[in-house]
Amino acid sequence: MKKTCFLLSVAFLLVACTSSPKGPNLKHYKEIVKELSSEKYQGRGYARDGANMAGQYLEQEFKNVGVDEVVCQPFIIDINTFCGNMEMWADGKKLTPGVDFAMREYSPGVHGEFTLYHVDTLNFDAEKMYADLAKPEYDECLVVCDFWFMYNHPEFKPLHKKDSSVGGFIQTWTSPIKFYKAYGSRVIGKPIVWITPEAIEGVKNVKLDVDNEWLQDYELFNVIAKVNGERHDSCFVFTAHYDHLGNLGRDVYYPGANDNASGTATIVTLAEYYAQNKPEYDMYFIAFSGEDSGLNGSLYYVDNPTVPLNQIRYLFNIDMIGDNNLVQYCEASDEGNRGYALLEEINGEKHYFEALNRGELAANSDHYPFAEHHVPCVLFENENGDAFKYYHTIYDTYENGIFVTYEPIFKLITDFVERY
Repeated sequence: MKKTCFLLSVAFLLVACTSSPKGPNLKHYKEIVKELSSEKYQGRGYARDGANMAGQYLEQEFKNVGVDEVVCQPFIIDINTFCGNMEMWADGKKLTPGVDFAMREYSPGVHGEFTLYHVDTLNFDAEKMYADLAKPEYDECLVVCDFWFMYNHPEFKPLHKKDSSVGGFIQTWTSPIKFYKAYGSRVIGKPIVWITPEAIEGVKNVKLDVDNEWLQDYELFNVIAKVNGERHDSCFVFTAHYDHLGNLGRDVYYPGANDNASGTATIVTLAEYYAQNKPEYDMYFIAFSGEDSGLNGSLYYVDNPTVPLNQIRYLFNIDMIGDNNLVQYCEASDEGNRGYALLEEINGEKHYFEALNRGELAANSDHYPFAEHHVPCVLFENENGDAFKYYHTIYDTYENGIFVTYEPIFKLITDFVERY
């Protein structure tokens, strides 16, 4: 009798352990975010093979959760990178990359010592600035100015030309300093350094030793997983980009826990759910690469789709949802209006978020190329929570991660799929 009870208990435990997940798998979600944002992947960038190593990890993760098919879709990009020397001194004081300064993504390398010319933004006089810069002591100097001030004043444009006498630009940006890749498909003639105001205030001279490396025809790939449904005439698609900013010099990398390990982990756990709960329609889970360099992966996909775009019932793009704003930011395509109304209806019933805040459709993530091809789609991006201040900085780490919006997003999506 005791033996029979023991065997029944073991059988019950086996069934419990292998039963279908009833909803979001927070434990697995956290494991994926932690892995992708670890030093191993060097910020999932386009140097040191970081993005591609992350893609290989995701390919195996999709297989592990039991999807029916996984394919990798290669494409190429040209991209400027910084994975060599990254050193800067201000009046002899050594600055820290990623903390005190960063390079604009399209900047060339820069080596040497430079005199600084600080623009007087309170009493700005373009003619006086040009007269000052014509003086011999400012030949090949670096012009120091607030980023937004320079951006909004066209008087600075002639200084960017190759034949101008200035050597480059230092643009101030409030801490924490940002780094980008979006316009890194070119290299301009003069270097541009972003720096915190406190690191450059009153400084007369700087020394720079910065290497850039131009990667041409660099191969990346999208990871595409599929769970077969009961019917194959149409499908749902779940997307997230897994690449990030990579390196700023030899020793600094950008972990990208929220941007966008959070969205990537979400679609893997959605694949896990649907692999164990057979859906009515085919389900595609696309982890895009090349998003931070200008939506390269999704742009390539819409021109080379693995499923006809007109068969997509609805597409969910999940980008940076690792935060705690109880008002969920969304963007939807024109064709996605009916679906967006259903999302609002479900949220009104279930109160997953205090509200959904719909913004204007913008070319800011991988849903946009689909929207341009008239695919019904929505973006989920949890903006302006406590993690948002770490956006595109070295502080977007697993340790600074916030996980409270994962489960509401997961439930909102799965409820939608059941009812749409």
